[in-house]
Amino acid sequence: MAAAAAAAELLVGERLHRQHDSRWLLQCLPSPLCLACAIETLKDDRVSHVRKKHVLSCLRDILTQHAALLIPLLVQDERVCAHFIATLFEILHTVDDSNILDLPIQILVLLIVELKMDRYLHYLLDKCQKELSKVMTIKGHLPIFILLGKLADVIPIFTDILVCCCLVVIAFSLLPACNMMDHLVTSLMYPNENIKAAVCYLYGKLYSAPISGEWLFVHFTERLCGLFLTTLKTAQTKELQINCTGLLKQLLKYDNFVAVIMRSSGKGAESASPELFEGGNPLPLMLKKLLLTRDEVLQIASAQCIAAVLVHSPAKYASAFIQADIPEFLFECLFCTSEILIWSIYCCLLLLTEEQLFFSKCHTVYGIEPILRSLKEIFLLNNMELQKQGLLLLTEILKRQPAEIKLFANNAIFKYAICVILEAVNSPVLEVAAEAVKAVTAILRKNHVSFPPIPYGELQKLIEGVLKRCNDLPLPPLNRWIMGHSGNRHQNKAISQQGQFLQIALESFRNACRLAVDCQKEPLAQENVFTAPNSEDKDTLRRFSEFLLRMSDSLCIPIVMKYSERAIRPALMEVFISTLNILFSVLPDGCKRFSVKLATSSFIRLNMELKAKFCIRQSNPTLNQACSSFLQSLCLNLHVSLEKMNSTQDGKSDTQEISELLKRNLPELNVNVLESLHLLSETPDSYCLDEILRNHQYSLLLIFYFAYSQEDRFVPEAELFSAIRSFLLSVQSQGDCPPPYVCKAVLYLLANCQEKTEEALDLASLATIRRILDAVIDFSLVYVHHPCLLKFFLRYPELMARFGHHILQLWFVCEDYSQIEPENAVTSDAADFSHSTNNFRSLLSMLKGNPNALLVLLDLLCFSTTEVVHKVLITLKTFLKLDEDVQVCDLLRSQFLQILQKFLVENSFCTLQVNPTLPLLLDLLFLVQLRYAADRELDSTDFRLLHLVSNLSGKCSPTDLEILLPSLNFLYWSLQQTTCSSQQQAVAMLFSNKSLLELLEKILHCTWMPISSFEPAFFSSNEALICSAWLLTASLLTQQHIHNTEVHYTICLDVDKVFQAVAFRKKKSILFFVSILQFLRALFRQNLCSSFVKLVGQHVNENSKQLPWANQDASLYPLAMRHILSLVIHFQNLLVQKDILLSQTVIGCLEVLLGYLHSKNESIACHVVSQPWNKFLLITLLDGDQNSLLQPEILRLVTLFLRYQSTRVISQSEVSHILEEATKMKLSELPGGTVMALRAFLLQIQSAKCQVDSAQTASAQILLERLPPTSRTERSHQDMVYLLAGGV
Repeated sequence: MAAAAAAAELLVGERLHRQHDSRWLLQCLPSPLCLACAIETLKDDRVSHVRKKHVLSCLRDILTQHAALLIPLLVQDERVCAHFIATLFEILHTVDDSNILDLPIQILVLLIVELKMDRYLHYLLDKCQKELSKVMTIKGHLPIFILLGKLADVIPIFTDILVCCCLVVIAFSLLPACNMMDHLVTSLMYPNENIKAAVCYLYGKLYSAPISGEWLFVHFTERLCGLFLTTLKTAQTKELQINCTGLLKQLLKYDNFVAVIMRSSGKGAESASPELFEGGNPLPLMLKKLLLTRDEVLQIASAQCIAAVLVHSPAKYASAFIQADIPEFLFECLFCTSEILIWSIYCCLLLLTEEQLFFSKCHTVYGIEPILRSLKEIFLLNNMELQKQGLLLLTEILKRQPAEIKLFANNAIFKYAICVILEAVNSPVLEVAAEAVKAVTAILRKNHVSFPPIPYGELQKLIEGVLKRCNDLPLPPLNRWIMGHSGNRHQNKAISQQGQFLQIALESFRNACRLAVDCQKEPLAQENVFTAPNSEDKDTLRRFSEFLLRMSDSLCIPIVMKYSERAIRPALMEVFISTLNILFSVLPDGCKRFSVKLATSSFIRLNMELKAKFCIRQSNPTLNQACSSFLQSLCLNLHVSLEKMNSTQDGKSDTQEISELLKRNLPELNVNVLESLHLLSETPDSYCLDEILRNHQYSLLLIFYFAYSQEDRFVPEAELFSAIRSFLLSVQSQGDCPPPYVCKAVLYLLANCQEKTEEALDLASLATIRRILDAVIDFSLVYVHHPCLLKFFLRYPELMARFGHHILQLWFVCEDYSQIEPENAVTSDAADFSHSTNNFRSLLSMLKGNPNALLVLLDLLCFSTTEVVHKVLITLKTFLKLDEDVQVCDLLRSQFLQILQKFLVENSFCTLQVNPTLPLLLDLLFLVQLRYAADRELDSTDFRLLHLVSNLSGKCSPTDLEILLPSLNFLYWSLQQTTCSSQQQAVAMLFSNKSLLELLEKILHCTWMPISSFEPAFFSSNEALICSAWLLTASLLTQQHIHNTEVHYTICLDVDKVFQAVAFRKKKSILFFVSILQFLRALFRQNLCSSFVKLVGQHVNENSKQLPWANQDASLYPLAMRHILSLVIHFQNLLVQKDILLSQTVIGCLEVLLGYLHSKNESIACHVVSQPWNKFLLITLLDGDQNSLLQPEILRLVTLFLRYQSTRVISQSEVSHILEEATKMKLSELPGGTVMALRAFLLQIQSAKCQVDSAQTASAQILLERLPPTSRTERSHQDMVYLLAGGV
């Protein structure tokens, strides 16, 4: 309580308070205060400094916390207020204690601010000026300068007032004693850094006023400049250094001050002369000194001053700082944690990048690593603006670095730079990522990466990171009207930022593509020379180029297309289209594939739409040029690709013409679809040919042609067809003759549109097409290899009659038949096939019902090259397998004789043996013969063909497989499918050909020839020829016996080898056994007695001595019992294979064999049938889910056993079971072969030889009556083996 009372006594003096009015007493305060007492206490010289300090402290607290109570008292009485101000001001020059001086200064500043009256401010300023004039020592100026500085801090208008007062004094030439500016200059020369600091601070406030830049310039140049620079140079205390740099920053706001300061900083400041720093006060060295202080505040001030100078004119002042090695020290200062300092340094370095000397002195080479490391550190901070500024600096350095000076000293720094940039690209802040992508664009330059080895892998990571960052961007809204709605300003801004980000990302990808193209010219850039031997190098230019194409396909194109569906930006599309244009050159051997992919993805349509929407009336010229260049490149690539596909010409002759035409006209074709069709339909003035219009039409036709060739049908077919027809009429009326490549486009477009429209070309249009095509020297110049074009010509007989041979010839020249498998091409799904196979199927469908085309194909067989003839024959061969029209066969057969005669005349036999066309022709001939299902009379053409083929076959050796196989098949079928009278003539003709019979014998002997005797190629396909030879021999054997034809040559066969040939072997085909069995069947039917075939057997022992014939063997001559037994065993082995064709043939042969044995020795026949293994054979054949007693081969076998009364094999119960099963069946639905076998079985039961009861006989009779009849054809063809072209 005592202390509180003492404090109150100090604020309310008992001795003085009685004389004061009560209004000056402030009782609401925690401690009552009498303002009058306080003022008189401060005025009284007898009061101690301690007490005055306490009073001043209390007054400061009241003004700070309770100004609303004190200020109204002062406002009520101006005299007291002025007296209060004067009392406080008096303390400034009467008290020397610095601890006390701060309090009155603070109170005066608070008081002036709270009073808010200019008259008190002017009053105080007047007091300051007067006091400055009175004070004899400069040291006394310090509190006044501090007060003025404080006032300037808190009262913005005070600076202008102070400047005006100084100017008035200067203007009216008042006494120097009254000039505050003189006092400031004089005080600045005083050797006291506290005074200098106060003066510099006050000067800084003075020059911060907008009017001071002009009004105080003379004072600065004449009196202050040199003195200030000296003060800055000699400053030792931090306070003075800070205030000097503060003043310097204010001065450096004005161009004229900067010029004066830099001129005063040394000789030749605007040049880079070595004398720059000689004498004077060089500002760059002063600022460098501050950078070396290690004090972040001073370093920040120094950097800001440097930036303040450079911002006026880097070209003028940057060289001075560069010569002083300022950049080096700026780079060193980057190793700090102060965000303000780093920002300031970034600003300085950004300005220095505008000076070429900054790069030529290699400062960037020295500083690139500090910049990267500082960026790495600031990415850990949340200062987005600082990150953007650092990335901007890095980008400018990368962009401006001269090509002859390598920025990155080694690969490690370059990889580190990529790592830093990639981290910035992945920043969640889009603006930071955008600046990082700009750095990516700048670093993807050849001079930055042109040191072996080029780290393509790192570049791929960088590019992929950029594109993936784009892919992460949210898509703009689909409702485009939002883009202009005022209520969605923030959303519009975000969408705009996304578009800008995508654009700069595309620019970076474009630079990467340019880099790949530039590296193609550098051998060292192709491969990594440091790759270890025998190891795969992944860092190659080719891998990088493939990566770029892959990125464009998987990320770049999809991202842009998705964005463009919602918001189209012309600038973005310009970068995108130009990037695609560069990609054509990135991987030359992949250009075709890339072009086709773009065209099939409707990029021709996209570019035409962009041009029509954004490039009309000369708007967006860069986008127009980009789209035009892209279309030109794409069309040329497609042209070359299509020409290579056509294989008719190299395309070089007209490529240059097409390029010039498109280059000249595409920039002017900014039309939409309707406008383009209208333009195509226009007719030039007949009196003045409009060459420009015609060239525009030619260009449009080429654009449509290349688009349609890749299934980009952005122009409706019907409208385009009509427009082209109008174009043709226009050409006809003008008598024009378009270039061949335009004619090609017209034909292809008409052919494509014709399929989608029912409208046909009129006679005038067809006449125009004929006239144009007649003028074409080489038809291949207008040919396009596509089924629609062939179909188009086939549609119009007028065109086919004139140009059918040309187009079909070119079709076969262009078609690749190496991958076509005719057997599969006509049966399987089209989706499973290659382009060539689908074309093959299309051709076959077009040939059907078009006999004129078939005639043209036959003409090609006579007059085309060997390759074309070969392809035509393959086509006709496949066509005949599909078309069963006999009239077509008659049409073809009538031509084959001439064609075959032509081949035989024009080629020697040695030539024919290696000619691949002849086997196909023979195959085709056989297929024509095969089409005749019914027996028919052979005409003169047939006999002449038969004669030619048999003579040709007789000249061959068994190794001429390709010729003999279809020839023997043809001969076999000619004997089988004809009438009896024609057979007799045909057989006589064949038997008169001794060489043919000798050939057959040689081929038959190949059956048992060792495998090692054959050539590998022959052995792989000789089995089919052997089968054909056995079948033909069997047919000849049968027909010779029927017609008793004279034989001039007898074929001798070893009976042991023949019988051994039917022994089952897995390596042999079923048809191999069937063909030999057919021969044995025919031979046994003749009881082994034939003038055509003779079986030779040897009855010898192990020592090759002749053995006497037993009675059994003698009765079977020329066979022996061992032959019969072995043959039966072979038959049984073949039967258990359970193949239907083989089983039927074996049983048929077994029937004939038993008949032969029965005629020779009945007991032997019964002995063979009654063997126990026959029962096991039957059980084996029935042991399966699909077999039953009603299978035709089972029925025939059972019938055979019954015929020879083998009760050991077939019992009465089994016969009854067969009859019961047959009774349950729907006999009318049984196949013909089953009906015939069942009929034979039932007849055998009814015969007297079969021991059955009456009930079984009656059941057999009922079943016979229910059986459907069989045709004669079925009976005659029952045992015929049907051959396929090229084999059996």
